[in-house]
Amino acid sequence: MDRMKIGVLTGGGDCAGLNAVIRAVVKRAEYHGFQVIGIRYGWAGLVNADAVPLSYKDVREILDVGGTILKTSRTNPLKNPADAEKVLANTKKLGIDAVIAIGGEDTLGVAHKLALKGLKVVGVPKTIDNDLSATDVTFGFDSAVNVAMGMIDRIRTTAASHDRVVVVEVMGRHSGWIAAEAGLASGADVILIPEHPFDLDEVCQKVNKRVAEKGSAVVVVAEGATLKTSPGAISKESKVDEFGHVRLGGAGDFLADEIEKRTGLETRSVTLGHVVRGGSPSAFDRVLATRFGIAAVDLVEEGKFDMMVGLQGTGIVAVELEKAVAKLKTVDEALFEAVKTFLE
Repeated sequence: MDRMKIGVLTGGGDCAGLNAVIRAVVKRAEYHGFQVIGIRYGWAGLVNADAVPLSYKDVREILDVGGTILKTSRTNPLKNPADAEKVLANTKKLGIDAVIAIGGEDTLGVAHKLALKGLKVVGVPKTIDNDLSATDVTFGFDSAVNVAMGMIDRIRTTAASHDRVVVVEVMGRHSGWIAAEAGLASGADVILIPEHPFDLDEVCQKVNKRVAEKGSAVVVVAEGATLKTSPGAISKESKVDEFGHVRLGGAGDFLADEIEKRTGLETRSVTLGHVVRGGSPSAFDRVLATRFGIAAVDLVEEGKFDMMVGLQGTGIVAVELEKAVAKLKTVDEALFEAVKTFLE
């Protein structure tokens, strides 16, 4: 009897911990007697039949390596019905019996819709934004928060040395988890997130207060933060990707200009951008990614598809992909209350 073949792909933005999942998938697959096929460049790999066999000797040393050895893309095969059919046809052509898709809202949204077309797929939740439902935490988030925190710590000492205001822009399209947790962990003076539109006058009042108290101020803003007076994220660009998302960026520069203009205080902006995506994963993410990879293979072995692995409490659970991508998980009021406590 032929051994079962599992395809594994990584889609969307890269983050720390992707390689740790791939490593765990290969190791657990070999435990069950399965073969693993690495699909390159996310869903594009199944559109183009771009795949390579993987054994544990190929992935043994990638636990601490950032990014993804399988490469990634933001390809959406559902935009073109012919591409969706190619995914299904090439899965059969490559002899793949089931696919483990590692990704965020968009990648796993595609996975669910392809599951409805017959693809046997299991999802693994990856995103630095921590915005997927049905899991307490996504891998990649903890690493991103730690990098952002370290950068803000350094910026805070520079701001204090020069009696300046510094605005730090971090990633976060519709959910402000990185801004909230990194800002709270680094002692930021103002934290602005998409869930709570801000008023420029109120921001400037808080900045003036902090500068009067200690001579400097650090403002952390998520890239998707919005003004109360102007709905919609602040962005320099209008182009959209294959999933209809505008490339964000510019909130930090906009805010720094407005603060300096309204307060007269010297204000600089720093955009962390992709810095928080790359590099070696934290210990938490290495362990979580490993547990997710093992659990995903076990779901394949059990024949449970159109499912996603998730962390709830301290346990790894299986949840329906449809529920995981039904709505974004935004910053909860409990965390925001903690943030507000230190901003008064």
